[in-house]
Amino acid sequence: MSRGAKGKVRSVAEQLLGAGLLLGSYTPKLDEKGRLILPAKFRPRLASGLVMTRGQERCLFLMPMDEFSRMYEQVRQAPVTSRQTRDYLRVLLSGASDEVPDKQGRISIPPVLRAYAGLNKEVAVIGTGTRVEIWDLAAWNDYLAEQEAAYSDISEQIFPDIGF
Repeated sequence: MSRGAKGKVRSVAEQLLGAGLLLGSYTPKLDEKGRLILPAKFRPRLASGLVMTRGQERCLFLMPMDEFSRMYEQVRQAPVTSRQTRDYLRVLLSGASDEVPDKQGRISIPPVLRAYAGLNKEVAVIGTGTRVEIWDLAAWNDYLAEQEAAYSDISEQIFPDIGF
């Protein structure tokens, strides 16, 4: 830990990768209105607004506005004559919702997105670097158990020159 501007203590991750890195796993609960209180560590990065949309593996993606814009610009460069591009954009954008967290750090998850991800009360909120994913807690635990078995094998393929 070190001190940054205005004497604020900065974590090692912030020092190395910048203050906008979204890390960690949390298990908040949805309220009866489908609202989620964002983990305190994620709030500064998402406070000015975010885009929530369908993710892969039946989770939801939450992206800061600048990250969503960057990703959208990349997708937009693909030719609209490509059926895959059109299909991807339809699925991605038709369920998208732009949100600004309230003063308590809450966001409302639209019913269509709650249904897509199978969200009830128990959820997992995970940071994946540049975005946040929201999972049904049981689905996340199942996914994680399945992936952990292959984790060491995958690391050798992705990082062949780094010894973990």
